[in-house]
Amino acid sequence: MAELKTKENDASVDEFLNSIENEQKRKDCFEIMKIMTVATKSPATMWGGSIVGFGSYHYKYDSGHEGDICKVGFSPRKANIVLYVGAGSERNKELLQQLGKHKVSGSCLHVNKLTDLDKDVLKKIVKGSFEDMTKKHG
Repeated sequence: MAELKTKENDASVDEFLNSIENEQKRKDCFEIMKIMTVATKSPATMWGGSIVGFGSYHYKYDSGHEGDICKVGFSPRKANIVLYVGAGSERNKELLQQLGKHKVSGSCLHVNKLTDLDKDVLKKIVKGSFEDMTKKHG
């Protein structure tokens, strides 16, 4: 079985975020980190080389594939910022209508900039998703 690339590691989250060239995206990522830290009551850690995650859980598929991953997190990408927050869940449908400008792909939320979003709604999405993952996976 292939070795997982996205593992929690000891790399510095601050150093990673400070390496983001686009100033606005860098500021937005630091603010997203603060929002997620407060909502999850968990410290930010690096997962792989480009994901900032909060909490962790172990998964195992029927195929036998298993591993660990963050409960919620985000990653600054070239086109936008991707938030891993269970965006496709039934619980988030109504909140997403109130969130502001975004796109959903599976459980991922894609945003261009934080000013496009209602931060209070984002906090509710992050907190609820983290709580859902904790109830489901411990």
